Amino acid sequence: LKQQEHYYSLVVKKDCPTCALIEPVIKQLSETFNDSLAIYVQDDPSFPENVITKIDDSSLEFSYKQNIEIVPTLIRSDNGLDNQARIFGWNKSEWQELTGIENLGANLVDSKPGCGSKTQDPGMNEILTLRFDTDRLRARKIELAESEDIMEACFERGWSDGLPVVPPTLLRVTRMLSGTDLSADEIIGSVPPDNKPCTVEKIAINAVMAGCKPDHLLV
Repeated sequence: LKQQEHYYSLVVKKDCPTCALIEPVIKQLSETFNDSLAIYVQDDPSFPENVITKIDDSSLEFSYKQNIEIVPTLIRSDNGLDNQARIFGWNKSEWQELTGIENLGANLVDSKPGCGSKTQDPGMNEILTLRFDTDRLRARKIELAESEDIMEACFERGWSDGLPVVPPTLLRVTRMLSGTDLSADEIIGSVPPDNKPCTVEKIAINAVMAGCKPDHLLV
């Protein structure tokens, strides 16, 4: 029988007391697993100082794609299959069980809650969605020249009858879509006078222009 292979991913940040607490644990894991451990750091890539090999995740790409909500988070993948098990915060017995290291963190407190991941910072989810889920929005994108006034551009394109509108930027539309669980490309129905299909994304665009908030998007 083929021996089961484990691969670990650890996500931490320097600005977290719990991550600072487990620095000795991180070093022990690094020495034990070597290339079978990847350490992702959300803020300061010099942390932890007692470990040489780390991955700068200040872009939050890995954290976002792995749905990291709390740091530290330790993920174990078995035989090439992702996300077979994960734990977050510090709980000595859980970490010992997941890693198979009986004396892991022997001198530390039994448990300590983790900290919020930087992916959970206010407004960050929409920014990261734009950055890494580029296919989510399908509506035609219009590029404006630097010298072009964005409010005048809305009027000239017939998006307004002269009254002020909120320009539907990618970030604003993405933030508006957070108010619904529906997919952006889901068709809600046909809208007169042309009776063309209306998607959730198009509703969100119009809601942005009308000055609505995400919790107004009741679709």
